[in-house]
Formats: sequence, C-alpha cells, structure tokens
Amino acid sequence: MAKFGAAVDRWMKETALQATAIQCWTAMEEFFGVVPCTLMSMLSNLGLSSACEVDVTGAVAMHALAQGSGRPSALVDWNNNYGDDPDKGVVFHCSNLPKDIFVTQGKGKPALDFQAIIAGTVGQANAYGTVVGRVKASPFTYLRISTDDGAGKVRAYTGEGELTKDPLRTFGGFGVVRIPDFQRLLRYICENGFEHHVAINPARIARGLQEALSKYVGWDVYLHA
Repeated sequence: MAKFGAAVDRWMKETALQATAIQCWTAMEEFFGVVPCTLMSMLSNLGLSSACEVDVTGAVAMHALAQGSGRPSALVDWNNNYGDDPDKGVVFHCSNLPKDIFVTQGKGKPALDFQAIIAGTVGQANAYGTVVGRVKASPFTYLRISTDDGAGKVRAYTGEGELTKDPLRTFGGFGVVRIPDFQRLLRYICENGFEHHVAINPARIARGLQEALSKYVGWDVYLHA
C-alpha cells in the first residue's frame, strides 16, 4: 500500500494533477493484495479529491465542492431509505472517505478494516485497508456531475441537506441524510439517468456552485430547492 501511495504521489506531482479517479477493484486486490481506500482517504483529506471506481466526473464534483468550501469532499452512494421518513436516506461507501468527515470520538470513529464487500470475491487477506466509520452530523452540500453523451454536454444537480445523528448499524463509511422533498430529488435523478454516486461536503454552498457551474462554465445544473 505504501509503495502504491509513493507511486501515486510521484505521478500526481509529475503531471500536476489535483484529483484522481482510481480503479479500486478488483485488479488492485488480485495483484497487490490490498484495497487502496486508505490512500484515497488521505489524498481527499489533503484536498486532492480521489474518487472510487474510476468515477472521473465524481472526482470533478468532489474537487468543485472542495474548492468552494475549502474542506475535504467525499464520494458516497445514494443507498437506502431510512425508516418511513420520505425526507431521509442512507449514504454509504466501502469506504475511502476523508478522515475529517467522520465523527472523531466514541462509536463510529474511523478505523482501518477489511473491505467487507470485495472480501467475498478476492478473499479477506487481499482486502485490507478500507476506512470504516460514521459521517459526523452537519449541514452539507451534494453535487453530481455527469455527461450526457447523446446531447454532447455536461450536466449536474446540486442541493443542500443535513447529515443527522439518527441511529444506524452497518459497515463501511456511512451516515443518514435529511433532504427537503427528497423523493422529488430521487425522482429527478432516476428520470434523468444520473449515476448512484454523489459527492458531498460539510458546507452550505449549493447556490454558489449552481451559479458558478452554469453561468461561468456553461453546464446545465439543476438546483434542488
């Protein structure tokens, strides 16, 4: 893992990169016997956003959020409903979330562990290095950037909500979100073919992001409000 980290550091400096999107499975585990999650977490925590599963536009979204807030971003899955509350849901990743986004004390504080999902494919001995913990409660902004290949353009959606303290027992990096009119947002995501990944950042900057990306970059950006 340290060797891979040294190679990535050198490569990023030589090519002047500010963000990465890494193929985190399964070649890494089969050839090197580790998951790269910890190294990606460290990069994101330094403001050098690193996205899972070669999600290049996810890395761009993480970078945009980090530049707008001055704080590290994470990439998560829109995962499950939370109970019967239509405005709450679960966010999750395996995970490579940056340290600063986790709770810092007590239950849920980040720790290294085996990647529970991929261990079933490559074996537990080849799946060490994931960061497990709970995302701390705070306001947050979410952003998804994607490509519309048929129309030849870039599009995005953004909005704000809160990461809550609602109880949750699972693995990986996880949290519960509350977003006003969440079902309308989910409907928009599905009907417009957006991926299940979304970048999050513990700051309220959605309106500024929407203006910057639409007015100055020229992308189609939906603001959920």
